[in-house]
Amino acid sequence: MGSERDVHDTEVSSRRRFLGKSAALGLAGAGVLAGCKENGAGAAGSSSASAAAAKSHGGSKAHVEPGQLDDYYVFSSGGHSGEARIIGFPSGRELRRIPVFNMDPMVGWGITNESKAILGTKADGSLKYTTGDTHHVHGSYKDGTYDGRYLWVNDKLHSRLARIRMDTMECDKITELPNVQGFHGTFPDKCDPVDKSINHTTRVFCGGEFAIPFPNDGRDLDDPSKWGSLFTCVDAETMAVRWQVRVEGNMDLVATSYDGRFACSNQYNSENAPDQAGMMAAERDACVFFDVARIEAMVKAGKFTTIGSSKVPVVDGRKAANADPKTAVVCYVPVSKNPHGVNASPDGKYMVCSGKLSPTATVIEVALVAKWFDGELKTERDAVVAEPEIGLGPLHTAFDGKGNAFTTLFLDSQIVKWNVAAAIAQFKGDKAAKVVLDRVDVHYQPGHGYTSMGETKEADGKFYNSGNKFSKDRFLPVGPLHSETEQLIDISGDKMVIISDHTAYPEPHDAIIVRRDIVKTRQIYNLDDFPNKVTAENAGITRNGNKVHVRLMSQAPAFSMPVIKVKKGDEVTITLTNHDKVEDLTHGCAIPTYNINFIVNPQETKSVTFKADHAGAFWMYCTHFCHALHLEMRSRFLVEG
Repeated sequence: MGSERDVHDTEVSSRRRFLGKSAALGLAGAGVLAGCKENGAGAAGSSSASAAAAKSHGGSKAHVEPGQLDDYYVFSSGGHSGEARIIGFPSGRELRRIPVFNMDPMVGWGITNESKAILGTKADGSLKYTTGDTHHVHGSYKDGTYDGRYLWVNDKLHSRLARIRMDTMECDKITELPNVQGFHGTFPDKCDPVDKSINHTTRVFCGGEFAIPFPNDGRDLDDPSKWGSLFTCVDAETMAVRWQVRVEGNMDLVATSYDGRFACSNQYNSENAPDQAGMMAAERDACVFFDVARIEAMVKAGKFTTIGSSKVPVVDGRKAANADPKTAVVCYVPVSKNPHGVNASPDGKYMVCSGKLSPTATVIEVALVAKWFDGELKTERDAVVAEPEIGLGPLHTAFDGKGNAFTTLFLDSQIVKWNVAAAIAQFKGDKAAKVVLDRVDVHYQPGHGYTSMGETKEADGKFYNSGNKFSKDRFLPVGPLHSETEQLIDISGDKMVIISDHTAYPEPHDAIIVRRDIVKTRQIYNLDDFPNKVTAENAGITRNGNKVHVRLMSQAPAFSMPVIKVKKGDEVTITLTNHDKVEDLTHGCAIPTYNINFIVNPQETKSVTFKADHAGAFWMYCTHFCHALHLEMRSRFLVEG
């Protein structure tokens, strides 16, 4: 790559030369912000150049006229907000925030009885958790592309997997994974690994990152050598945990093969060390491949154990138990040290892991992994077909469907475009192979990056979005906590061109870009979908001892009961049904000093339960603008002392 490196060195900022090719872990911590600051001095020039390039390249591609629709939906994780987000592309307009693991008074998530049942509660009815940390959002598949049914998102903090219905864009199920901490990577399968006639998502795979004692009940606290991590399979429909595999090392992200046979996860800390120094001892780490059909055959044959009170089958995926490839359920392919991210190419042929602490990406051929499992490959490392040097701090790789890969370079603050076939040719000895095709500076320190439809066989090579961890001088300062930067890049030509900046509320992680024709949403609920719906026949107040049930209807601009009277000490349940049938005509329900606030969409029913623990007169009012008489839409909630 000599000539490419020379060109690269003349194009990048002094930050690149400051960090140098020898950048190590210490620089990753100490030099990142320094690099940002140094680059900031030249940011204006860089922005001007980018703007000029965007104009000549057709920067209007990022502009969506008023009244026009975006071409793509972006479904993004919301980081430690615990939510997921929907953004329109190419406009960058935020369309919706979907509460998942967080509380949200706007819609009543974590307040209504229905949402509490999904989130999970303690014995006293309070939420088990009120926090979350979402990282990765992925959609369900059919025939190798998105089918618009479901999204799944992880909670790294409390090791939960949530499912979102794409017709309503609401979370409908949450599963807590047993004996797992730091559930980071997740990915659905693309077809059934056992029944080849089923060509849609049936399983969702979850990588456990942090090693813990088994079971984690206070034992072995001073002996981390006995701790371990689990890879988990969840049923896509029931959301029940199917099985787990114990592995060596910490799992990061997850990907699946297009033929359904493999799930895989890039791994760091192959040393199984409890401290950072120990985690850096080995020369390489691994990308571990799971043969799903073999695992399920072992489970069916009863060749598993369980952990603690969990009844989930656990298969041994450690190296000692999988020495014979022909019977092994896992394959540990050595890759560059501390890899971050594994991504499947749209043609289904390759998995790409980035080095993070190595300036390389490792290309693994899926067919060769299959040969290893069949006993036809000498070593696991022989499945590696390329390892090009692409830049400092490579993290995540996306694809354009034209044979090119796009990788975020965290330390270089760049996106690098490189050709997979050329990388393979170079690995075989072709010194003339031109691997790196282009680079573009982003602002600053990109983490995740993703292309339009890039996680499917229909990758269209139009847009790339760079999710940057810092913004510094890109936007108006708003205090110590800055907004973060999403930069949209046109990748349709030979050269990448940044065509727009978007702000992002910290800290979004991974996302997918989905064509708008795939997404089919409901605009109005079906009243009969709710068994507890309130109609004229059952509306009113009923009392059973100190338990009071208020069955209420809303229709703009009024609630069905102008006065609701209860007694202090009553346990009150309010069930509210919105009888309006007009699209986008949503009602709210809030009661001052009682911590009640939620909405009901057209033809929807929700309920809340609370104790009337203080007397007085309280105006129950509609919080969501619905009518010219919206302010007058209220009822008197009277609590007798």
